[in-house]
Amino acid sequence: MTHEVKLPSLGEDAADVATVSYWLYEEGDTVKEGEDLVELTTDKAAFSIPCPKTGKLEEKYVHEGDEVSVGDVLCVIED
Repeated sequence: MTHEVKLPSLGEDAADVATVSYWLYEEGDTVKEGEDLVELTTDKAAFSIPCPKTGKLEEKYVHEGDEVSVGDVLCVIED
């Protein structure tokens, strides 16, 4: 079973767009729930998206330097 990891809402006062600054894992790596998965930046802050579940990072849909919007799929994790 696969799970899409999407960019969550960044808060009321935050922009709806962020830039992918760094992936902490490569495709095929095992990831654990709660560990930081990807780092992003906005015009106001830098933050990390935690892994929502344990599994294998199956595919990245965005890459370092890409701009993403709230709701965009960042990657897929497979059980």
